[in-house]
Amino acid sequence: MALSEQDLQWMRRAIRLAKRGYPAPNPHVGAVVVTDGALVGEGFHPYKGAPHAEVFALQQAGERARGATLYVTLEPCCHYGFTPPCTNAVREAGIVRVVVGMLDPNPEVNGKGVEQLREAGIQVDLLSPEVPAEAKLIDALEAVNRIYLYWRRHNRPFITLKAAMSLDGKIATHTGDSKWITGTRARGVAHRLRAEHQAVLVGVETVIRDRPRLTARVRGVRNQPLRVILDAQVRLFRWYWKPREMPILNTWRGLQQLPTIVFYKGLPYYPDGKQLHKRARWLEELGVSTEPIYSNPEDPYRVDVREVVNYLWHIWEVRSILVEGGGQVAASFLEARLANRIAYFYAPKLIGGADARTALEGLGVAEVARAPRVVNITYRKLGEDWLIEGDIQYPD
Repeated sequence: MALSEQDLQWMRRAIRLAKRGYPAPNPHVGAVVVTDGALVGEGFHPYKGAPHAEVFALQQAGERARGATLYVTLEPCCHYGFTPPCTNAVREAGIVRVVVGMLDPNPEVNGKGVEQLREAGIQVDLLSPEVPAEAKLIDALEAVNRIYLYWRRHNRPFITLKAAMSLDGKIATHTGDSKWITGTRARGVAHRLRAEHQAVLVGVETVIRDRPRLTARVRGVRNQPLRVILDAQVRLFRWYWKPREMPILNTWRGLQQLPTIVFYKGLPYYPDGKQLHKRARWLEELGVSTEPIYSNPEDPYRVDVREVVNYLWHIWEVRSILVEGGGQVAASFLEARLANRIAYFYAPKLIGGADARTALEGLGVAEVARAPRVVNITYRKLGEDWLIEGDIQYPD
């Protein structure tokens, strides 16, 4: 049976709440408690390790939750993790009806949460893809949790290619200058993109040229993304004696840890192999983690991104990666068919120059027909700049 228009209104409010916070790798969740048509509690999941949206909403509602309806964008959890099961909190609060936006593909949940609630005598209604108005909300929920749903369903990280460029596709001038191509609003959105991903990845050329911090400087971020650098020859060791000149080597900001890992070429048969390991140890003395990658020994200047992604997935449990550059690094992810999405910021500038860096370099495709396509494109204006996003579709 289709939900009422009032039900849909409250679910829309829960979806708006779900967009708040930076809970990566956890899902975005919003919750609303309603009694006799009146809002009595609401909440969202702010960050990994914090109470879930349902708990905040129920705490705000207090005794008014008894006999109330709970609207929640994602199926309540029913297992112990960083927090107790939300199904227990819902039952103990006296909720009599729960409207759920979608099931959680987490194998520890995936229908079990709904089942537990129903076994407790609570009425549970799910949005139906067969009802147009409800299907529209399901599409919105898919977008809100695009990253979470992807890695849960495909068992691999969600990877976004991000770049800020001029209208002619240049990310820097021929001298390497890139500050600032885009304006303040665009850079603010870029920081939110970092906060949505568990890791931010760049090549050593970008680090040396731009001296980035690679932090998510956004209010409300409690868990900074892992900073990942591809540095085949461990060139960053040169800053061992002057780490303050290289912000990426500062692994603490006040009491907040800024985890950082450098991947380099582990070359047991390469003449400089032992020297690379020695350089890596120097970086580790500064608090930076290092990891050798042994594949492709014939190419001492390129780290295999497949191995990097595999290591981050299995060892660091990284479920999403924002690849910020440069053009060679981005191209390597595209060539390996690892990238899922683009987030390209365009500024109304024309830089030009045959030697100026571009967002995608590498060899490129030999035939236009073999070029990956970008689908489900969205765009929005940010001051004078534009952000274009879309999903990458690879040719068969």
